[in-house]
Amino acid sequence: MPVSTLNSALGNYFYDIPVSFQFDVTVLTLTGPGDCLFQEVSGLNVKLEVDTVQEGGNNIEAYKFPKKLSYDNLVLKRGLLKNSILVSTWVKPALESFKFSPKTIMVSLLDELNIPVVIWIFYNAYPVAMRTSEFKAMDSSLAIETLELAYSYFERVDL
Repeated sequence: MPVSTLNSALGNYFYDIPVSFQFDVTVLTLTGPGDCLFQEVSGLNVKLEVDTVQEGGNNIEAYKFPKKLSYDNLVLKRGLLKNSILVSTWVKPALESFKFSPKTIMVSLLDELNIPVVIWIFYNAYPVAMRTSEFKAMDSSLAIETLELAYSYFERVDL
């Protein structure tokens, strides 16, 4: 059932709250068939760090001043792909040869018609970790690779 229909069935809401399972990841200037089909995206977090300053002679009150923004790493998970252009031309050179090529990454949250409703744009992203899931003979799960990216900052664009 489309989100707008669901919202209408539940009552008149001012906002259409999108679902979180329909999204798209794009690494600008780097493409490959199926290379950016991820099953999970996390790390869309920003936090304002503050400095706490105690007033001299006053042990009760403290003042908090904005210091800087800190961003979590962007974490992308997908089934392990053989011959991935993303891995061979961007991740491996960074993690094996220390050759970094920062990229702009877009994560788009899509509506029921595959139209972006919110886009997060990550600037100067580069790989800082790559993990592969455990192999277990008694488990019938897929091999999952996790790519972790650091970046300078992100901006959220509501459409």
